[in-house]
Amino acid sequence: MDIGPSAYARCELCPRRCGARRLEGMPGLCGATATLRAARSALHHWEEPPISGEGGSGAIFFSGCPLRCVFCQNHEISQEGFGLEVSASRLARMMLELQERGALNINLVTALHFVPHVREAIGLAREAGLALPIVCNTSGYERPELVDELSDLVDVWLTDFKYASPGLAARLSAARDYPEVAAAALRQMLGALRAHGGRRLAEDGSMQAGIIVRHLVLPGEVADSCAVLDLVWELCGNEVDLSVMNQYTPNSRCLAKGGDLARALTDEEYEEVLDHADDLGFEQLWWQQGGTVSESFVPAFDATGVDGPDLGDTRR
Repeated sequence: MDIGPSAYARCELCPRRCGARRLEGMPGLCGATATLRAARSALHHWEEPPISGEGGSGAIFFSGCPLRCVFCQNHEISQEGFGLEVSASRLARMMLELQERGALNINLVTALHFVPHVREAIGLAREAGLALPIVCNTSGYERPELVDELSDLVDVWLTDFKYASPGLAARLSAARDYPEVAAAALRQMLGALRAHGGRRLAEDGSMQAGIIVRHLVLPGEVADSCAVLDLVWELCGNEVDLSVMNQYTPNSRCLAKGGDLARALTDEEYEEVLDHADDLGFEQLWWQQGGTVSESFVPAFDATGVDGPDLGDTRR
């Protein structure tokens, strides 16, 4: 699979395979052209403990997304295009700046529709002294061929598995094929992890290699959540960490639609899904305490840490 700059010519990087001429300025279904855009680069303390630890994860949030989730908390960047133009060299410098600030890892959030830039930037940063693990923070809606191409660059896959039902995936993310795509991508991630020796933690508990599968429990959709956990268990068993999240917060679109998506998740719904995870046998299970439903989990997308010098530029 081509993941060099020419991949933008007729883009097929994501499962949409929309063929957009991004090099000519035509945006793909992800909303992006061949111009790399990022919305924030900062220490992030709200990931799972093996990712954030005490010091924080070095999170870089990218603009655009192949999915169109109606409940997206990051809609300013995923669907509305907020972000500043950056070069691959500047992206590499951002990674090194995060390392200097004490980040545990470099956490690339929804980045793979820019994979030609990302691959170049990681290479430049490594040559300049980057020594942190690379975390690929993804919706799970990725081509397995792309996962394979990145297996030597990505150390930790922090991946969503949103739906088991194609109908629910179509209704909420405009991606009926999400379950089969996410399963194929996760299978490829697991194969890559096995090839590199499996899950590995540092002495401080931070993840150096591994997979964390995230699932956000949606109000009124407990049965689908349990079906997602069944799929993950069947595919991976205890070779992955499972993170079951209860931080669903209705956005304005969900409030306008009404129904279950206009309300918060109940404690009973969340506990039912956690109980199912326990029954399946997940040993590396992360969950959230009550009262965590809050927009405070969404950082300010104000271009913090994005603007600045490129790699090798000595200007301050």
